[in-house]
Amino acid sequence: TGGHTTEILRLLSRLSESYSPRHYILADSDEMSEAKIRSFEQKRAETFSNSQFTLDRIPRSREVRQSWSSSVVTTLYSMLYSLPLTYKLKPDLILCNGPGTCVPVCISALLLGLLGIKRAIIVYVESICRVETLSLSGKILYYFSDYFIVQWPGLKEKYPKSVYLGRIV
Repeated sequence: TGGHTTEILRLLSRLSESYSPRHYILADSDEMSEAKIRSFEQKRAETFSNSQFTLDRIPRSREVRQSWSSSVVTTLYSMLYSLPLTYKLKPDLILCNGPGTCVPVCISALLLGLLGIKRAIIVYVESICRVETLSLSGKILYYFSDYFIVQWPGLKEKYPKSVYLGRIV
């Protein structure tokens, strides 16, 4: 919710206006992030006149401290909502940074690519607060993302597929 949203908006603030429209996918219970995104986009519209964005919601795939066994069920449930949404949006690029909501969206995009419908490039940026280990989302998407970015050199050493760019948020 709050921290992941702040980090992703910092990343998006550096993108050119060619990255439009932007489609934000939020957990259905996340009210804080929607307000932050709307504020960010309102400011962005002052700079880029053609700034376009959408907000969509899916069920939260995993709550903090939710058990592993029950999170499998809730993630599958979230994928039922993600697949038609991803099919509708057919994104060129998915930029994500760790909230559990990104896992079903990325898996849905991978399925669309495997079916030959639309291939999306998946860029995963591990949160700046992950210094020594990956988040659960990172541990899953490390194997499926096209680019996996870490912000600490120790993580690059542990995860050789990753790209270390230093602090980017």
